[in-house]
Amino acid sequence: MLITTDYLRPGDDVDLFLRSSGLETVHRPMTGRRDPEDLVAALAGIDAALVANEPLTGDVLARALRLRVIARTGVGYDSIDVVAAARLGITVSNLPGINANAVAEYTLGLLLAGARQLVQSASGVAQGKWPRQDGHELRGSTLGLIGFGASARAVVPLARAFGMTVVCTTNVPAEQRDPGVRFVELTELLSTSDYVSVHTALTGRTRGLLDAEAFKRMKPTALLVNTARGAIVDEAALAAAVRDGEIAGAALDVAAEEPLPPGSPLREVAGIVVYSHLAGQTAEARRAAGLRGAEELVAALAGRGRFVVNGEK
Repeated sequence: MLITTDYLRPGDDVDLFLRSSGLETVHRPMTGRRDPEDLVAALAGIDAALVANEPLTGDVLARALRLRVIARTGVGYDSIDVVAAARLGITVSNLPGINANAVAEYTLGLLLAGARQLVQSASGVAQGKWPRQDGHELRGSTLGLIGFGASARAVVPLARAFGMTVVCTTNVPAEQRDPGVRFVELTELLSTSDYVSVHTALTGRTRGLLDAEAFKRMKPTALLVNTARGAIVDEAALAAAVRDGEIAGAALDVAAEEPLPPGSPLREVAGIVVYSHLAGQTAEARRAAGLRGAEELVAALAGRGRFVVNGEK
């Protein structure tokens, strides 16, 4: 079996668990963009793969002749063509909620950093300046959550502890909703929130969801936070909205293309801070993801996967 998640290493707990389950492990960590041909070569002779954000397209999967199981060490699986995988008889699993606490804490960190302009202050000091601009308190403000999955639900008590009012737009059934959160349509959320935080999956419906029209609906003092998927945001429209003062700024942990390319419209826009996809990257979340991903992979190989996303469970 192939392991591409970059923080998993030969001889670690995950490796030992897989080997004790009778599997031979091959480590090919993904540390940047992976050429499709390199990925095809890595999958040659492989029966199962424990992966991060590898671009497992239909073409790549069709050439992985022995591959039967893919397990993601994370929540999102938009980098995998799950329809093609199902057609080829390949089971795909993810790990719902595995890093929810890490993402929730990180989201509050981005809110605080944006409200108090901490990155701009530290950058100014590093340049020999001494910035003293006013920031804003979170208490008394409104936080709008787009999506109500595990990470968004974990944000709610943290936001309440800071004295924030929480509103949300979601397709989650009413009986599963938090009575302390007001559920509204997206248009109302955008127009009433001081902070908008994205926690929804990337789908055909949500791709480009936050576009030029969405930014026009937001407050000129509003801050956008995205810890979900970069392509949910129209990056060119966001850059224009911040430059034109339609919204105050954005704190983005994700981008449509990662690492951020030199020509990205997000670069060098005052008010937009881009981080390196760290929301779920804590030692605790990584260990849990590695071990649970390995357990899911072994179970799926035996036809007992718990979190299969493209077929019968």
